[in-house]
Amino acid sequence: MKARRLSLAAVAILALAAPAFAQQPSPAGRVKVVSGSAFIVRAGSTVPAKVGQELFESDSLRTGDDGRIGVTFEDDTRLSLGPASEVRLDTFRYAPAEGSLGMAMRFLRGVAVYVSGKIAKLAPDSIRLETPSAIVGVRGTTLAINVRE
Repeated sequence: MKARRLSLAAVAILALAAPAFAQQPSPAGRVKVVSGSAFIVRAGSTVPAKVGQELFESDSLRTGDDGRIGVTFEDDTRLSLGPASEVRLDTFRYAPAEGSLGMAMRFLRGVAVYVSGKIAKLAPDSIRLETPSAIVGVRGTTLAINVRE
């Protein structure tokens, strides 16, 4: 009887926890290189970036005057930011089996180098890179962006 109650309690806990696990967003990418002051801004909180740290849709990357950061996204897109730079990942979808592909980034300031990955090859019209004065469509390329304030 006691074992049966414990089993029912365990099942109930797992049933309640399952939606929480299901709602975890998939990481868009990971930090590969950090030097100097570099940060991830997530939901209004700024945390120092560390190698291996996950990056999610709606996160921003920010570097200080001495900072640099490099990120590799799940589709093998690579992004590097130089000193005093900031970029926001507005959208990231990489689920080729479901036909869900897309990336939108907003470059707010500084210098960045972008190397396109699989999304640009599979769905080139689904990449959007924005600056305060221009929108770039990517068709599989490497480019450098310099946004001056």
